[in-house]
This record gives sequence, C-alpha cells and structure tokens, in this order.
Amino acid sequence: MTKLMIIVGSVREGRVGLPIAEWVRDEADKTGRFDIDFVDLRELALPFMDEPNHPRLMQYTKPHTVAWSRRVAAADAFLFVTPEYNYSYSPALKNALDYLNKEWWRKPVGFVSYGGVSSGTRGVVGLLPTITGLGLVRVGANVELTFGGKQVVDGVFHPQDKELSILSHELDELATLARALAPVRAEFDT
Repeated sequence: MTKLMIIVGSVREGRVGLPIAEWVRDEADKTGRFDIDFVDLRELALPFMDEPNHPRLMQYTKPHTVAWSRRVAAADAFLFVTPEYNYSYSPALKNALDYLNKEWWRKPVGFVSYGGVSSGTRGVVGLLPTITGLGLVRVGANVELTFGGKQVVDGVFHPQDKELSILSHELDELATLARALAPVRAEFDT
C-alpha cells in the first residue's frame, strides 16, 4: 500500500482548504490503495524555520523537526492542497517544505490548488523551483479549483464530475510513480 501524505497548506481562520483536503482524503481512501497520513499544517504548528543547521545535514535539534522528519520520511507520495496568496504560494506550506531536505527526495507530488480566477495555479508555479530542488517528482494531473470556496456548503466540499475525474487520474499517477521511484530512493539511501 502506498503511504500518501495529504497536506492542508493553509492555516488561516475560515480556510476552504480544509474541506477540500477532507474531500481529497475521502476519495483517496475509497480507492483502497493508500495508507493516508493527513497533515493539517495548522495543527502541526511548525514555527518559522528555527533549526540552526542546514536541513541537508539532518542534524535536527528541535523535537518538532524530528517528528516532522519521521512523518515525511515515512511517506511514499504527497498531495498538497494549497491556496494561492498574492500571486504566490502559501507561506505555511513553503515553511513545512523548507524544514527538511532528503526526506522529500524522489517522491511524487501532486497538487489540488484553489483560488480565484487563476485556480491557485500561480501558487503552484511559485513552488516549482522548491519542489524541483528538493527532488520531488511532479505528476501531470492536478486539480485546479476556480473559486473553490463556492463549492463548500456547510463545511463540505462538493466536487464536480471533472474534478472527480482529474483527482482519480492524479491518485493513479501518485501510486504508479511511488512504486516506480522506490528503487531510485533505495539506491540514493545506500
């Protein structure tokens, strides 16, 4: 079973990212192919990067970093549910990425982005240099929600058929790439 980490990339009060991420989790769970680690960055509450050493060294000094490192290292694939803020990425998600280095290496990542007219895509594009530098491998299918908050009714996200179809394809890609990249990660670890 693929260990999939779903990360809620927004920590704001009243965020629509949480019900969207809960929908993503439920859809991934329905497939029966994933062991899901659901990470709400608001609950994780990582402080602004406070480690004295470069993450590449893995010489962590803070308990919150050690715990975060273990969770990320255990994951085979990632799905980031992320907003666009001011034509760019969520600072909470960027901070969570920056805490670590090798733990992300050669694992697939997909996005479910949301925002206004641009559907959060500018936030994803802003993260691309970071995910590339960390060695993450981006899948081709990504859900993009234009004004996704309008699809949240009474705290529940209501997807359209198109979004269900794209997410299904994205989950397929994540599972396939996680298996394909496992030997590459194993070779890197030796």
